[in-house]
Amino acid sequence: MGNPDMDGRLSASQSDGIISNFYTSSAWIEGRAEDQLKHVSTWAGVTKVAAFPDLHPGKYGPVGCAVLAARIYPQLIGNDIGCGMSLFQLDMPVRKLKLEKAVRRIRVLGEPLDTSLEGRLEEINLSADLFAGALGTIGGGNHFCEVQTLVDPQTGCGLDQGLTYLLVHSGSRGLGEATLNALPQDAFDGLMPGSEDAASYVAGHDSAVRWAMLNRQIIAERAAEALRADVRLISDVPHNILAETPAGWLHRKGAAMAADLVPVAGSRATSSHLVQPLGQDAALASLAHGAGRRYDRSSMHGRVRGKRSDIAAMERTPFGGRVICEDRDLLIEEAPQAYKSADSVVSDLEATGVARRIATLNPLLTFKKTRKEGSR
Repeated sequence: MGNPDMDGRLSASQSDGIISNFYTSSAWIEGRAEDQLKHVSTWAGVTKVAAFPDLHPGKYGPVGCAVLAARIYPQLIGNDIGCGMSLFQLDMPVRKLKLEKAVRRIRVLGEPLDTSLEGRLEEINLSADLFAGALGTIGGGNHFCEVQTLVDPQTGCGLDQGLTYLLVHSGSRGLGEATLNALPQDAFDGLMPGSEDAASYVAGHDSAVRWAMLNRQIIAERAAEALRADVRLISDVPHNILAETPAGWLHRKGAAMAADLVPVAGSRATSSHLVQPLGQDAALASLAHGAGRRYDRSSMHGRVRGKRSDIAAMERTPFGGRVICEDRDLLIEEAPQAYKSADSVVSDLEATGVARRIATLNPLLTFKKTRKEGSR
């Protein structure tokens, strides 16, 4: 596939009136990410771009932005179509959570499912065999299922501080990648709305979005069953998603859809936050979705020591919590030092008037991967 050149630095005049930045001068923004942002703003049919404080370089364009265009650019959504964050409330009081017991039980997320999920796929109008074997699995990279406690909720937000919560970050697994790989060679030049290729991509995209939402739901159900609790969805917010609007096609790449409550994830050793969008038109109904990477995965192997004592330390958090990640490389690549401060990201969202903080969520138990999962 063709790939727009991302290397050249562009003059500010080329993006005047197109890019709106929702971060302050104190934000950690890599220059290469801003170069990518400016380049995307020059693509054919692009009319508006919104960038958020979690902005960082990506493969085909920056992560942490929303792009409005007259054409469809599949590379701006990426291969994990429908990836997002879902926040769930458990009916388990914090005082009744026994951490060591929870650590043992939640490891079931690394085990194969022992029930058929074909009916669940058919319920959302998907084929019963559509990547059914991957449903209920978290995947690699920065995906996780985390047990959290609620701190300092705003009055009237409707959330109970005495209960535990689950934050699930996962996507469409192999389905999204298959959808991207099925595109014609020139798709990255932009698919023209109304064309057969565009219609085919949009159909595949929409299926992957539904699949990803179901996947997060099933992950939460598995975790809740392991913890002997019932679970209730609070908010499901995709951040790799395409939407048709009256003004054109809105692409979100690592930019959360502006729902009533939007989780902004921290690292496994730092707090996450819940924010409420304030409806700025220039933000393209989008927000930051997390802390955003500060350093890429490969460089983390030179920044974090991998001795046994270091690995053991990374399996504990400042909150007295635990991290289940039995893939040494993944543990290093996703170390807290790899990420920006989620608190700073949310402060920038507040400072630029795009959102307000509703509550903070502290991690107690983060599940990423067990040895039994292998390369699945």
